Amino acid sequence: MSQRAIRQLHAHGKTLDLSTPKVMGILNVTPDSCSDGGRYHGVDRALAHAESMIADGVHIIDIGGESTRPNATAVGTDEELRRVVPVVQAIRQHFGDEIWLSVDTSNPQVMQAGIESGADIINDVRALRRDGAVEMAASLGVPVILMHSRGEPDTMDDLAVYDDVVAEVIDELSHSIERAVSAGVAREQLVIDVGMGFAKTYEYHQVLMTQLGTFIRQFELPMLFGVSRKRFLGEILQRTGLDSLQNHQPHDRDIIGAGMSLLAVQQGASIVRVHDVAKSVQMLSMWQQIYGE
Repeated sequence: MSQRAIRQLHAHGKTLDLSTPKVMGILNVTPDSCSDGGRYHGVDRALAHAESMIADGVHIIDIGGESTRPNATAVGTDEELRRVVPVVQAIRQHFGDEIWLSVDTSNPQVMQAGIESGADIINDVRALRRDGAVEMAASLGVPVILMHSRGEPDTMDDLAVYDDVVAEVIDELSHSIERAVSAGVAREQLVIDVGMGFAKTYEYHQVLMTQLGTFIRQFELPMLFGVSRKRFLGEILQRTGLDSLQNHQPHDRDIIGAGMSLLAVQQGASIVRVHDVAKSVQMLSMWQQIYGE
């Protein structure tokens, strides 16, 4: 079992203790997410889902207004703001300051508006590569999740070519970390994400799943792991023949996704990002009781 990078994240006068693994619940306020597009689009539906996740034991709610699935359509700044900011404000108003909120965006204007509206964390699938993003993150002074990815939604599948996927992801994450720290983002406020589902094929995912601890030891930073409902899980079901039993719908991947999250936690991941909060909370609770974590 890998050593977890024990860290505390700080935002808005509160502390998130990562000495035990935390569950991040996904709240897509988009009409076109590949797994739940449109279900939580709108403040009332988003609030209801947030309430359900809180009841199930979620630690962080991740709010995203732009789909980053392969070949997704880009969203303009005004539209992303319109989707995200009212939901952040409403969750804060209804559920108080205790619940942690992250804003899933690469847009610096959405980062600023999201944090100023009450979010605590920036979760950027592009690792602050967009113009102005790294400077904005530094100015806001909140925790930042840097995910490994290549290209954009319409190009990332073509860029899924590696000679040594572990070494190359480490190298590219290193550049993202160095760039963030050089711009003024506090290193102790960083979380890494190897980017499951982003510019990676099934075979690369297989390798990464066995080497998550390598990344944690290399960077000595907390890791977020997110594979919930992604194509990789569907490919596992296909290769085992189980997709025919479940008709291969994204939500039918939740059990295997919870299992993958547990494997990640066993290797040292600090946060798991999931759609089905209840299954992951229950599985991690069982694991902590057995192993005393």
